[in-house]
Amino acid sequence: FNSLNHDMTLAEFKFIWYMEYSHRMWGRVVGLVYILPAAYFWRRGWLSRPLKGCVLALCGLVCFQGLLGWYMVKSGLEEKPDSYDIPRVSQYRLAAHLGSALVLYSASLWTGLSLLLPRHKLPETHQLLRLRQYTHGTTALIFLTALSGAFVAGLDAGLVYNSFPKMGERWIPDDLLAFSPVLRNVFENPTTVQFDHRILGIASITAVTALYLFSRKIPLPRRTRMAVTSLLAAACIQ
Repeated sequence: FNSLNHDMTLAEFKFIWYMEYSHRMWGRVVGLVYILPAAYFWRRGWLSRPLKGCVLALCGLVCFQGLLGWYMVKSGLEEKPDSYDIPRVSQYRLAAHLGSALVLYSASLWTGLSLLLPRHKLPETHQLLRLRQYTHGTTALIFLTALSGAFVAGLDAGLVYNSFPKMGERWIPDDLLAFSPVLRNVFENPTTVQFDHRILGIASITAVTALYLFSRKIPLPRRTRMAVTSLLAAACIQ
């Protein structure tokens, strides 16, 4: 209000305040959903030794996620004398917050499914090993694409070009490497950040499609086929 939004009304302020407040409260509820049952199961002796390590790691990651969220929001409230743009959080902290959330969600899902569903005993064929390696690579690519999306959001890079597949009238924009040193463009140049996110997104959908086609050549359990097909469907929707 003091720096930019001088005409903001009380109702407009309340809207963004309640958005932030509800997000914080929801995060705290999530933390309690992790920590309270974990303490109960631990006290009752229902957790095996390996599972205790997983539970401690998940609860620690929940707490770390909350601290990282506070650290991220704090960056949006700091005075930036070299910036006259709209107030925004640090894209680095936003990417870290999103990345840790994805790790937490994936680890929780993996742990839960490992307990609920017995692991298939499949013969370790050469094709199956290749499929597993390719799946891990595709996972890493999707994770990197999501993190690059956080940089797009943090820099409002989605507003720079709104045409596809070209960016404006060119395949490769003139200002792609406008910043110095060159590496700074990858994280701070909105044009480069949007360009990278496009390339990573196309690479991800290509990798998922290739994974699906490769999986069709291997005899797999029904549950695995459903997972691969669902992955392709989610990638296409995304």
